[in-house]
Amino acid sequence: MKNILVPLGLSENSVSIARLQYTIDFAKELGGTVYAVQIFKELPRSGSIPSVNQTLKDISVTTIEEKFAQVDKKGVDLIALPLEGDLLEAIPEFNLKHSIDLIVLGAESHDIKNSYFLGETSGSLVKKTEIPVLIIPENYVFKPINKTLMAIKSGVIKKQNALNPIKEILSAFNSEIKLLQVKTKDFLPEDVEFQKDLAEIITSYKSSENATLFQGVLEHLNENNPDLLCVFRRRRGFFAKLWEENTILKKDFESRIPLLVLKGALRD
Repeated sequence: MKNILVPLGLSENSVSIARLQYTIDFAKELGGTVYAVQIFKELPRSGSIPSVNQTLKDISVTTIEEKFAQVDKKGVDLIALPLEGDLLEAIPEFNLKHSIDLIVLGAESHDIKNSYFLGETSGSLVKKTEIPVLIIPENYVFKPINKTLMAIKSGVIKKQNALNPIKEILSAFNSEIKLLQVKTKDFLPEDVEFQKDLAEIITSYKSSENATLFQGVLEHLNENNPDLLCVFRRRRGFFAKLWEENTILKKDFESRIPLLVLKGALRD
């Protein structure tokens, strides 16, 4: 996992620092480079002075580097990445040139007054980008990923290399992965036939009958007590009922462990 991107500035400073530190600790284990992103707004070209926009960019770099000074770098390569404009447009554009392997996002505050698990910007990144996303709880402290729970409906994977992120995590931590296959009413016989890439990484398997994949995960999450929950983003998959809006409410879903969302849909 060579290039890991973490947006800063989506939360208050202390929370951003905690997320940056987690990303560094995670990258240390995976051997990756961390790109820390801060968005800045350029002034309109007409009537603006180029040096002013350069100054705005330089200020963003300084802001990022101030955060670098507050973390333990652990020998990880950190790159301050000021991006102009809108985060939802700037990250995919940067990805085309630099091939980002993972985005690390933070869940919203545990404060009961905050009803969101993911805010609009974070939720939109999960929903609209084709980059795998790791969502960590607020102020979550890094720990080795010894057990992973992966939840699927179908063992048929359409996109080549879709499993690469979880393969690298399993290899780095020498961890085990339990596959939970949730059989819903539209389950097909061929769904139980796992493709070779998936079958090779599974440590143990369990099936469950539920109305939705989402319900199956909620039922078995505490039973398995994993360090990481892994799901695929599908049109009618884990977040189906949540994708009606870009935000995700805590009443619909909240995780106290990191959540890895892979891209490359399984059968819909």
